[in-house]
Amino acid sequence: QVLEILNRSDLAGSVPQVVPDASGNAIFAMPEKGAHRHWARMLTYLPGGILGKHSPHSERLRRQWGRLMGQIDRALDGFFHPALQHYLEWDLQHALDLRRDTGYIRDPRRRTLVEYFLLQFETEVLPQLPGLRRSVIHNDANDYNLLTGSSADGSTHISGIIDFGDIVYSCTACEAAIAAAYALLDQPDPLTAAAELVGGYHSAAPLQEAEIDLLFYLICARLCISVIISSRQLALRPDNDYIAISQRPAWRALEKLLPLNPLQAAAAFRNACDFPERPGQPMHRELLSARRRYIGKSLSISYRQPLNIVRGAMQYLFEAGGDTYLDCVNNVCHVGHCHPRVVRAAQQQMARLNTNTRYLHDYLTEYARQLTATLPESLEVCFFTNSGTEANDLALRLARSYTGQQDVIVLEGAYHGHSTAVIEISPYKFDGPGGQGARPHIHKAPMPDPYRGRYRAPGPALGETYAADVEKLIGQLQWQERAPAAFFCEPLLSCGGQIVLPDGYLAAAFAHVRQAGGLCVVDEVQVGFGRIGSHFWAFQHQGVVPDILTLGKPIGNGHPLAAVITTRAIADTFANGMEYFNTFGGNPVSCAVGLAVLETIREEHLQENAREVGAYFLERLQHLQQRHPAIGDVRGLGLFLGIELVKDPGKRTPDGALAGRIVESMKQRGILLSTDGPDHNVIKIKPPLVFSRENVAQVCEILDKAIG
Repeated sequence: QVLEILNRSDLAGSVPQVVPDASGNAIFAMPEKGAHRHWARMLTYLPGGILGKHSPHSERLRRQWGRLMGQIDRALDGFFHPALQHYLEWDLQHALDLRRDTGYIRDPRRRTLVEYFLLQFETEVLPQLPGLRRSVIHNDANDYNLLTGSSADGSTHISGIIDFGDIVYSCTACEAAIAAAYALLDQPDPLTAAAELVGGYHSAAPLQEAEIDLLFYLICARLCISVIISSRQLALRPDNDYIAISQRPAWRALEKLLPLNPLQAAAAFRNACDFPERPGQPMHRELLSARRRYIGKSLSISYRQPLNIVRGAMQYLFEAGGDTYLDCVNNVCHVGHCHPRVVRAAQQQMARLNTNTRYLHDYLTEYARQLTATLPESLEVCFFTNSGTEANDLALRLARSYTGQQDVIVLEGAYHGHSTAVIEISPYKFDGPGGQGARPHIHKAPMPDPYRGRYRAPGPALGETYAADVEKLIGQLQWQERAPAAFFCEPLLSCGGQIVLPDGYLAAAFAHVRQAGGLCVVDEVQVGFGRIGSHFWAFQHQGVVPDILTLGKPIGNGHPLAAVITTRAIADTFANGMEYFNTFGGNPVSCAVGLAVLETIREEHLQENAREVGAYFLERLQHLQQRHPAIGDVRGLGLFLGIELVKDPGKRTPDGALAGRIVESMKQRGILLSTDGPDHNVIKIKPPLVFSRENVAQVCEILDKAIG
């Protein structure tokens, strides 16, 4: 019936015709062979070439492609048959059903890519499905179903379409999305290619605004369906090279579409259909005005022209105006912004239960078990909090409870949080603007900075030389008949300027502190969970084991979660009758999120990625250093890197102004960075661990221009 309708329209000759048998039947039984009867239909042959074998696809061809699909849908408008409501897994409205088969995708990073796009489909499309127009659609406008012919001027044109085996009653907009998904394959500018096809479709069958705004998600969903089904087929037929080869363009397309801001895509499709870009986005000045009215002035904001970030996708952030930014500085979303495993873990547990630790729940103990399994045996007792500040505050209480002392040794420039207690152990705060200096019980050891610090002579003794200053501070305390409760330090200094400690520093400093009866507290809030690549925990790089370990930022990938892990003896001393209870610390949702982060790091080999990509990044930065005298030093481990800018390489005069200008320039070019260090002259780099070599190349090419 569909073909009959189309052949009665102006599409006659562009689609096959049904050839009935002698009795006039459109479908007839074949002579039986064996136990099964086979039914057949005969269609006329359509001459022409295969569009999929014609390269390249021009803008004209893409517009004709889209227009043909629009003409088909317009001709079928109003037609319905109950049989066309059958279930078809290629039907885009059922895209989420294929989540069950994502396990067939062997590469965990690619599996995450598909799950991310399906999550966006669930979030953005699924709630809108009931309100979308429905009609009978072809449902498979791939370029191997499109036929071409030669025009009088020798150019190629779309002449017809075949294969109506997937026709279905579905959302009308899916037709344009499916065709666009194929039109953008292996195109240097996939969005433009898709928009050209959508414009062609709209010229024949006008789309509604709500449909246009969902096209990007529908296109991505079609590509996801394609790679899921082909991966399933490949698992059943692993020797089938054709399947493996045929899915490659779809994978390349999904990887290209990940950094594409959906708002930019919607704007392109709207423009192709002569609709205005979507109104209603608040202007930056309006947001800034509201922020200044309702939010405290002490809360700073990044960049001269602030960004209104509205979405995230792994290592990318999307701005309300449609721009995409490569996130090189957010060490909170450790496994990637909006990682589907983490998001679904939070959603599912929140739908079941969220309560506190006064009740038993499996996730609390399972998360503690898995977390401590990554650590030395002595670190076996967990306390869960909601932020790194809370974790360091609790660590300070533990140390003072265990030792009975009050004095704390910290490093110059260190930052451990924003509560009253931990501001007191954060020279970055108390020596900075608005600070009141060190309290009498806080003692600062020199920052062990091999580039700019007090001691610079390279060699194996440099760490011990810096550690000797810790020993001197302890001696001064002992002369006053006092002793340290704790030595607080980061295993790599973050606010201090992305500093890698000299070899042997922590081992020697810890020995001095422990000999005096103090505890050694390592703050891994910024650098833990595989960021340095060579080790899961940065303290392991120094060959030490702390008495107390604090964790935060990346632990929950953006969810408010933190932890303190310590020895049994220290934890038991803290159980002195005063209960420690944290209303939200260790709740089931937080623990589910924490487990998802650990599982993702393992399954996607993100520590290994940090090591490999980080080494490549450092190498590229060292090449830039050779080209630009303003780069005094590049340093770091894994994906924790710093670039120190100087006015004079010989004198090492810090150039904070240049660092600030570079950060602003990079932001204008779509790269987000920030500065740190006492002189704000160190550009810090600590991106999500999904960062790729291609991202590194992009950053370094643009950085080269920004410095120059």
